[in-house]
Amino acid sequence: MTYRLALFDIAGTTVSDPGFVAQAFVGAMTAAGHPIEAETCRALMGYRKPEAIARLLGDAATPAKVEAIHDDFVARMLRCYREAPGVAPLPGAESTFALLRAHGIQVALNTGFSRDIAEAIVARLDWHGRIDALIASDEVPEGRPAPHMAQALLRRFGLDDASALVKIGDTEVDINEGRNAGAGLVVAVTTGAFTRAELEPYRPDAIVDSLFELPALLGIGADARDDAARGRAA
Repeated sequence: MTYRLALFDIAGTTVSDPGFVAQAFVGAMTAAGHPIEAETCRALMGYRKPEAIARLLGDAATPAKVEAIHDDFVARMLRCYREAPGVAPLPGAESTFALLRAHGIQVALNTGFSRDIAEAIVARLDWHGRIDALIASDEVPEGRPAPHMAQALLRRFGLDDASALVKIGDTEVDINEGRNAGAGLVVAVTTGAFTRAELEPYRPDAIVDSLFELPALLGIGADARDDAARGRAA
């Protein structure tokens, strides 16, 4: 199989999340008079954030209330990603980006965040030169697990065959997005919201504990990875 596009999730997959997302959910919901526990948010990681908020509100959800809480959530996330310590690439993210691009595989990021939050992360990490595309859930008709972000990127790169796509993420919605898009390979990582045991029921093609394991799944051998490491050290 020849892969042409690798689509990575952001928080928990390529970027560390020391509890920022859950804290922002808890803070915004509590400020609106709907207190929740951080653990309640975990099952909603990866979803478009207004949808996650509506699910958290349940019968109390109204469009105005969801919008107000989401605005607060966005403000909290922007402060975290622009200013807070602990925002960093996960191990293997940057070296994997470089290695894939060196082998003709485009690297893209997508997310359940809105575009402003995604841009704040990429700017903080100075990743604009390390990736080929970024797309967020508010730029398409539906967020994950719908395939719209993946499909938009396939069109952007002129790829007619979805099997050229690799989807990598840390949640069940990432896995289902890949499946719904017809990706040739769907890879789950254990660095984010869910453990290996929690990911297995969603039947990704592979589960890895580190992005360092991804190149071998794509047929990129150890010699190429060693060459990339030597190049970075030079």
